[in-house]
Amino acid sequence: MIYIMQSQILTVFLYLNVVQALNITSRSQWGARTPTHKTALANGLPYVIIHHTTGSYCDTQADCIKQMKSIQNYHMDSLGWDDIGYNFLIGGDDHVYEGRGWNNMGAHAAKWNEKSIGISFIGNYNNDKPTSAQISATKDLIAQAVFRGQIDPNYILYGHRQVSSTECPGHNLYAEIMKWPNWKA
Repeated sequence: MIYIMQSQILTVFLYLNVVQALNITSRSQWGARTPTHKTALANGLPYVIIHHTTGSYCDTQADCIKQMKSIQNYHMDSLGWDDIGYNFLIGGDDHVYEGRGWNNMGAHAAKWNEKSIGISFIGNYNNDKPTSAQISATKDLIAQAVFRGQIDPNYILYGHRQVSSTECPGHNLYAEIMKWPNWKA
């Protein structure tokens, strides 16, 4: 019984450290538009899919907010989607930006949206290289998703190119995520 309580306390302590380190910029903070429709996303998802936006890299909060609005406008106005396609986006300013968020199905990978969280790095990672802070923020976000029960602790990590015919998430980012423990060929 004491062992279980110590384990639970350690888990809560680790989670609080991740939450404190994780800097999530909410939809209201970056000025997101209201989605035209939402579809609920289940808990215990088996996959995390990593993307890149292929647009401009941003390294300040002001530039990243500008990129977030541009991405959302493109997804909604040009592609006709209900909202920005990704659940979360990672800026070069080391912030995590809330896209559709935890419990709303994304539009990031056809036939995979209902069983995955989509995380996109802002920029073109054929050219750009992910920073250590971006990598840490993404790993912390995934750890939080596991702790929240959003994704299964034994989730599989894929690059978008593994589930669709694309170069996404770019060669540099793909080379990085191939080193992560839950990535599968």
